[in-house]
Amino acid sequence: MTYASFSNLPASTKPPARSIDAGRAIPAGVGRRRLAALLVLVASTEFLLVALAAYSAAVLYHLILQDTPDASKYIPESLLISTLQLLASLGLRQYSRIQTKPRHVFLWSGASSVFFVFSFFISAIFVLKVSEGYSRATVIAQAVSVLLTVVCTRAIWFSLLQPAIASGLIDARRVILIGEPSHCLNFSARAIATGIRTIRSFDLPTFRADSSVPAAIQVLPHARQLVADCRPARADDIVILISESDVPAALALASALSELPVDVHVVPVGAIDLMAVSRITQFGNMVTMRIFQCPLNPFNRAIKRAFDVAAAIAGLIVASPLFVMVALAIKLDSRGPVLFRQARHGYNNEPIRVLKFRTMTVMEDGDNFKPVTRHDPRVTRLGHLLRQSNIDELPQLYNVLVGDMSLVGPRPHATSQNEAFAELISLFSRRHNVKPGITGWAQVNGYRGDTDTLEKMQRRVEHDLYYIDNWSLLLDIKIMIMTLFSRKVYWNAY
Repeated sequence: MTYASFSNLPASTKPPARSIDAGRAIPAGVGRRRLAALLVLVASTEFLLVALAAYSAAVLYHLILQDTPDASKYIPESLLISTLQLLASLGLRQYSRIQTKPRHVFLWSGASSVFFVFSFFISAIFVLKVSEGYSRATVIAQAVSVLLTVVCTRAIWFSLLQPAIASGLIDARRVILIGEPSHCLNFSARAIATGIRTIRSFDLPTFRADSSVPAAIQVLPHARQLVADCRPARADDIVILISESDVPAALALASALSELPVDVHVVPVGAIDLMAVSRITQFGNMVTMRIFQCPLNPFNRAIKRAFDVAAAIAGLIVASPLFVMVALAIKLDSRGPVLFRQARHGYNNEPIRVLKFRTMTVMEDGDNFKPVTRHDPRVTRLGHLLRQSNIDELPQLYNVLVGDMSLVGPRPHATSQNEAFAELISLFSRRHNVKPGITGWAQVNGYRGDTDTLEKMQRRVEHDLYYIDNWSLLLDIKIMIMTLFSRKVYWNAY
């Protein structure tokens, strides 16, 4: 690429630079040095703790078996495991992810590296024939211990470093913005919340259209000067904020900025919110912007289903005496059946019939359904107790077993409620991209019960969509534990 035509541009024509107050200012380079020192400390701490965890797990395992281990035997192996973990983390640039990645990504990357390290370690001791006297149980104990150590260490460091990054004490990313002043200010305000600091901003250079020359090499007045102005700033990223008419200029400017050792981004200013939920992905021989994706791939669905079936069977067996007692109590308390089925919307918005213990004197369904309110006269005396303790939901373990529901997921609403709120709340029906659950993220955060206002339902939907977009088996287990022990689960239960 040639820029010979830029050399004669007068200095006075260069695009003006602007400073943006992006929070607490620190001298150039200080934030980076602090970050580098802290990342070295993170890596060193993890190295030492992993070695200690691997060594302690092996020794403690033999002590539990009342065996006297050779304490020095496991020192080389523990140091090898710790070194492999350090090299894997450095090679995959995991420590630098603490700057801009969310907590779960940082922790999951650590767990993945532990799996890789022990796969390599087991293969190495087998190939080198040094596995004699190294039991499988010892390796398992070390793997579990190292995994817990890595996850806990990273969680602690993340909690300590993120506030420092957000406050500006250390730099996460230093960015230069190119675009209209109002667009730069808006983008900078959003970026500073994640610790990304804007150090300079420039106007977008004028694009000189020439159909005979490819867009990537067309003349951009002031481009050479702009590159020269950006170079001493030593930014990590340059973000070009464009409108629809600026697309040709952005391509040419990005090509000019490619000579700088920075990441160059192009952001359509009218689509920042859209891009926040999108991913660039390969689709056949094309590249597309994927806005939404199926929340669970086939492998994840299989894992979730296996967990549901196992837990539902165990739950039905354990709760069977309670089922008998509740059934007798309902019969003695009021007239009517013990169980009743109610139409709800399930996966893919398909209708399902949900089982519940009867807690009311009526069995309303479909368009006749009316939500329960506080001190509702339709609720029986026993029904109040069953609803407040969530025992009335236990028969849904059968729905889980037959595949209509999951243990954890968005709670299913009556069909009349679904149809009403789907007209009022955007993305409401996305709740049905996974199977409905007996309990869910919204419920353990206190968003259950009456939805007499649009705002209450919006908060519930927001939590349901968070669960869908961030699903993991660990999150399911966390929600189940919170269901048993969190007070918020019982708020608005009447």
